[in-house]
Amino acid sequence: MTEVLRAQFTLCGMRFYWLDCIGAVLGLLYLVLEYKANVWLWAVSIVMPVVHGYLYYVRGLYADCALDIYFVIAALYGWGVWLAGKRANDGVETPIVHADTRRGITVAVVTVALWAVLRAWLVAFTDSTVPTLDAFTTALSVTAMWALSRKWVEQWLMWLAVDAVSAALYVYKGIPFTAILYAIYTVIAVVGYRRWRELART
Repeated sequence: MTEVLRAQFTLCGMRFYWLDCIGAVLGLLYLVLEYKANVWLWAVSIVMPVVHGYLYYVRGLYADCALDIYFVIAALYGWGVWLAGKRANDGVETPIVHADTRRGITVAVVTVALWAVLRAWLVAFTDSTVPTLDAFTTALSVTAMWALSRKWVEQWLMWLAVDAVSAALYVYKGIPFTAILYAIYTVIAVVGYRRWRELART
């Protein structure tokens, strides 16, 4: 019986790391498409959260797991917004723009409020050992995804904060491939911000 249980545990562990690796590959593909402002980034955004959502649930990152459900819905919304913008502009892509001050402040307030609510929920109803950071990355990811759908240059800065914190969080939670992925995200977020800033000028 002991050998059977050990074999099942090993198989489960292998499956976990394979999914982690697949999720990392999907994440890199997504990053390339986002950098290029390619509309197909939304298709990857539908598949990738399914893989990561399972991993986060297993590792006790409940807010991140719930966030992936939102990501699927947001991906469908963002895809629709980008396509609608292209149709409205006679086939021309919607331009990349900077966030205006009023909307930027609104997004900041919404992010902080959502962070507080999510942290309170994690503390009260889950056994999360990292409620503050889990809630922070989740709240900021929600508003960053919306900013991406609007093609704001500043969405890269929002993801930069999410990625840096997430990389450390996933190392702590034992999700190595995803941690490496988010470390790469952190670097690319800087490059992506500069790229989109140039595109916004033109």
